[in-house]
Amino acid sequence: MQIEKDVRAIADALKNSSIDYADLRVLITGGAGFLGSYICDVLIEMGATVVCVDNLSSGRLENIQELIDQNEGQFTFIRQDIVDASILEIEDQFDVILHLASRAAPMEFEKYPIAILSTNTIGTMNTLELAKRSNAKILFTSTSETYGDPDPQFVPTPETYAGSVISTGIRSCYEEGKRSGEAFMAAYRRQYGIDTRIVRIFNTYGPKIRADGVYGRVVPRFVDQSLRGDPITIFGDGSQTRSFSYITDTVEGILRAALLDGVSGEVFNIGNDKEMTVLQLAKIIREQTNSESEFVFSKLPEGDPKRRCPDVTKAATMLNWTPKVDLNAGLKNFISWVSELK
Repeated sequence: MQIEKDVRAIADALKNSSIDYADLRVLITGGAGFLGSYICDVLIEMGATVVCVDNLSSGRLENIQELIDQNEGQFTFIRQDIVDASILEIEDQFDVILHLASRAAPMEFEKYPIAILSTNTIGTMNTLELAKRSNAKILFTSTSETYGDPDPQFVPTPETYAGSVISTGIRSCYEEGKRSGEAFMAAYRRQYGIDTRIVRIFNTYGPKIRADGVYGRVVPRFVDQSLRGDPITIFGDGSQTRSFSYITDTVEGILRAALLDGVSGEVFNIGNDKEMTVLQLAKIIREQTNSESEFVFSKLPEGDPKRRCPDVTKAATMLNWTPKVDLNAGLKNFISWVSELK
C-alpha cells in the first residue's frame, strides 16, 4: 500500500537524521485531515504517544480509524473544536504540539470565513495556552497564502517577504487568519518564552487528499477528472503558476521543524521549489493517466495569485531539508493510489 510505504519512508528519513519522536507525547490539532493524519501515522510508527484533536469539519474519521482500532493507549482521538474553551480542559502534558487545524480549501473561504478566521486566531491562542501549561515545543502550520499575490521580483518567495494581501478580500479569512496565528505565536514566545516554530506550507498532494466537492484541490481534481475521462476544468487560462510538493517531503519538513533544537521563533517555507503553470500540470496529468479528457477553461476565482513558488534555502540550511520527490514520481504514486480506489 502506498500510504504505508510513504509513512515508512518519512520515519526512516527522520531516524537517519537523528530526529527522534520515540517516547514523546504529541498533541496534533487537525489530526484527521490530509496532512495531520499522515503525521499521526508517522509518529505512531516512530513510537510516539499521540493525542489527535479534530472536529471533523474537513478531516475524516476514516483517515485515522485504523490508528484508533490498533493503537489503544498509544493513540487517542478527541472530537473537539479548538475554538471552544473546553479544549483547555485537556489535562495531559505534552512534549510537542503540532497545530494544523483549519479549513483550507479555497472554495470554503466564502462559506466558512468566520470559522476559518476563528480557528487560526482563537484556536491558535487556546493551543498556545496548552503549550504554555506543558512547556511544550509548538509548531504552527501557516501557509503560502500569507504572501498573497507576491510581486514578481519576490518569486521564488523568501520567508522575509512581508506579503501582498488584501485584508478584506475573499481569501482574507485564511490569509489574515494565518498571519494573525503567526502573530500569536510570536507574542507568546516573547511574553511567555514559549518555544514556537512556524512552517508556511505550499501546495501539497498525495494519498488521502480529498478530491470531492469544495475540498478538491487542483492535483486531485485533475487526476479524478482525467481518470474518469471528464473535462479537466482549469481556472483562467492556466498561466498562473504553482509548485507541488509530494506528501512525504512536506511531512518530513514539518516534523524536522517541530523537534529540531535551535530553531525556536523561526519561520520556514516547506514546499517544492519547481514552479510550473497550472496548464502544464494538467498536460502532465493527462499524459500520465493516458486520458483523452479535454481542457475546459472557466473564470479565475477572485484573488487567485498569479505566481506561487517558495525559496527553500532557509529550510535547507537550518533544517537540512530539501524536497526529494519530483513531480512525475509523486504523481505516479498518487495516480496509482487513486486508481486502486476506483
